[in-house]
Amino acid sequence: MLIIPAVDIKDGKCVQLVQGVPGTEQIIIDDPLATAMKWEEMGASILHLIDLDGALGTGQNLNIIKEIVKSLSIPIQLGGGIRTREYAQKLLELGVERIILGTMAIQNPEIVKKLSQEYGSDRIMVSLDSKDSKVVIKGWTEKTSKEATKLARLFEKKGAGSILFTNVDVEGLLKGADTKNLKELTRAVKIPIIYSGGVTTIKDLKILKKTGVKGVVIGSALYKGKIDFKEALKYEDPPR
Repeated sequence: MLIIPAVDIKDGKCVQLVQGVPGTEQIIIDDPLATAMKWEEMGASILHLIDLDGALGTGQNLNIIKEIVKSLSIPIQLGGGIRTREYAQKLLELGVERIILGTMAIQNPEIVKKLSQEYGSDRIMVSLDSKDSKVVIKGWTEKTSKEATKLARLFEKKGAGSILFTNVDVEGLLKGADTKNLKELTRAVKIPIIYSGGVTTIKDLKILKKTGVKGVVIGSALYKGKIDFKEALKYEDPPR
């Protein structure tokens, strides 16, 4: 299981929102690049980078993304606002290790197949963000009628190399992770599942490790000091 620190960018700054809602910023750090470099220096083996402006359709932070990709030596998985094949290709050719497709994949599953064939499955991750057990898109602002498990099976067939499962119901609340839907998801597909949402304490990591997830994204709990990153790394495989 990988321990993956999150760097979410909005208006050129590193922020942490509550359930993805603009205006609920709990953490605001002026320098996302310095923040990303800090996690690498502390031992992160991969970084989770999200362009919140892209996800919400209010802009892009491409220049900062370029700086981070150029400056870090660890792999970066990047999501947020990847709504065209051309932009997806641009990011992959820029050196992003893995792109995270949400809205575009849900609306056009064939794009996952095409990009996986072109760049390799390992570089294509599909984001399934669940609210009230239904997948939401467009920066979590629009609910679909689809369940994560069924979509995960579909995207596995289309060639996705991994799934990012975010439980929006608990995201940013710092009240603990919810593994009910996650367990069902890990049983449904063979490709790796990365979990995000509500991770608050080391106890959450112990619980998540038992579900079979291949990685856990941690945001607010790290920035608020609820979880010590060095302590969290002990739950990696192999522990560090």
